Amino acid sequence: MRVLVTGATGFVGGHLVPELLARGHEVVAMTRDADSYDAPAGVSVVEGDVLDPDLTLPSVDAAYYLVHSMQAGEDFEERDRRAARTFRDAVDAADIDRIVYLGGLGNEEDEDLSEHLQSRREVEHVLGDGEAALTALRAAIVIGEGSASFQIIRQLAARLPVMVTPSWVRTECQPIHVDDVVAYLVGVLETPETAGQTYEVGGPDVLTYQEILTTTAKLLLGRPPIIVPVPVLSPGLSARWLGLVTDVPVSVAKPLVDGLRNRVVVTDDSIRSIVDVDLTPFEESVRRALSESETVAERPVEA
Repeated sequence: MRVLVTGATGFVGGHLVPELLARGHEVVAMTRDADSYDAPAGVSVVEGDVLDPDLTLPSVDAAYYLVHSMQAGEDFEERDRRAARTFRDAVDAADIDRIVYLGGLGNEEDEDLSEHLQSRREVEHVLGDGEAALTALRAAIVIGEGSASFQIIRQLAARLPVMVTPSWVRTECQPIHVDDVVAYLVGVLETPETAGQTYEVGGPDVLTYQEILTTTAKLLLGRPPIIVPVPVLSPGLSARWLGLVTDVPVSVAKPLVDGLRNRVVVTDDSIRSIVDVDLTPFEESVRRALSESETVAERPVEA
C-alpha cells in the first residue's frame, strides 16, 4: 500500500515510517523542509505545510495525520482547526480513500476537558467530515525517547528528590509504549473494517501520575522521590515550575500540564479484538526509553 505520513519528523512519525517500510508499504513522508529530513532508505519525501491553503497531496491509498500544536497561545485552536480543514480538503482533492489520525484520550462529555484535548477532539471531527474514511486512535501519554511528556517525567524524577506538586499527581492515566502505538497505527491500516471507526488505545497499566513519577525514579536512580501534593497550583504556575526544573519550554509545558487534570483511561478496549498487540508493561516501557536515552547521549557529535 502507498501511504503518506504527515508528521514524519515527529516522535511517533519517526517510529511509524520504518515500521511501515518493514511491513512492505511504500511510504511518502511529508515535511515542510525536505532538506532537513534524513529519510530512511526507500522513503519518498515531499514538501508540504498543512497550514498552506494551496496544499497539494500526492496520489496515495491512505494518509496518516500526526500533526498537533504543542505550543501555548490564544490561537492554537484556530491553527489546529485550519490545518485539519486544509489537510481534509487536500485529501479529498487527491481522492485518497483513508485517513488515520492519532488523537488524545479523555471523556468528550467532560466540561473540564483541557483546551488541547478539546482541540484534538475537534480535529478528529473535522477530518471525519471529509470524503475519506477516518480511523481515529485516542491515546494518553506515549512513552519513549523523544516524547515531550516522558522527557518531563524523566527529568523530574532525576532532578527532584523532593517534589511539591499539584493535585494532578493523583489523576489516573493509561500510558502506552511508542512501539505499541505504532503497532496499532499500522494494524488499523491493514484491517479494512477499521475504516470509519474510533478506538481507544492504552498500555496494560493504569497508574496515577505520582505512581508514574515514582516508578521512573526507582528505575532511574534506584530510589523513589518524596512527593507532597498541594491542593492549589494553577496550570500557569505548574508550567513555570516545570520550566525551572526541566528542559521543556514553558510554552510546551503549559498545554501538557493543562491536560494532566483530566483522567485519560481507556473505557472501550474493542480494538484489542481487532488488532492483536502484545502490550508493553509500564516498567518495561520506561526501561526501554531510558536505555534509548542513554544510547542517544553516547552517540558522537557529527561535524
